[in-house]
Amino acid sequence: MPDQEKPLQHHVPENVRDKLAYLFVKFLRFFADSFFARRYGHRAVVLETIAAVPGMVGGSLQHLKSLRRMESDHGWIRTLIDEAENERMHLMTFILIARPSRLERLLILLVQGAFYNFYFLLYLLSPATAHRIVGYLEEEAVYSYTTYLAGVDNGAYANVPAPAIAIDYWNLAADARLRDVIIAVRADEATHRDVNHRFADQLTR
Repeated sequence: MPDQEKPLQHHVPENVRDKLAYLFVKFLRFFADSFFARRYGHRAVVLETIAAVPGMVGGSLQHLKSLRRMESDHGWIRTLIDEAENERMHLMTFILIARPSRLERLLILLVQGAFYNFYFLLYLLSPATAHRIVGYLEEEAVYSYTTYLAGVDNGAYANVPAPAIAIDYWNLAADARLRDVIIAVRADEATHRDVNHRFADQLTR
């Protein structure tokens, strides 16, 4: 997939709820930038453990909603669960590229636990806001992977061989490199971005 196929699209906030979601994500971005600086491989390891939370939370709550109302979920459950699994595969890949330190593993435990409970409560109170936050998080993910890709291209990061798990999952060439993995992951994140913004739009109609 050519690099230029993934433009950095942005959903302009349309109301107060959107603006709060956007500011919250920018707040999280500030801390990620402060902690990881330009260590994009390690950033990916930690953030992907968090990125896999919304799909699982949203999928389970949509499942329960469908059961309570005894009506179709219109495909939302499968979409969200697939998203969670896709994000988990991102994590399984980057663990083999950037080995997380003990501090990062501790950070994962703390941040994932806090984010899970926050997102669960938010989804109960305002599913539209929850999906909008994920849409903005995925915008930031696309931006980060684009920067990571540029770093590989200019030699700042070694273009190491792609792990076998990534080659199998994305059906990459046998001689695929990190660059190919980043492009595949970025395409996934762009899809999640568009899906969650669309879900948020549907919930606010």
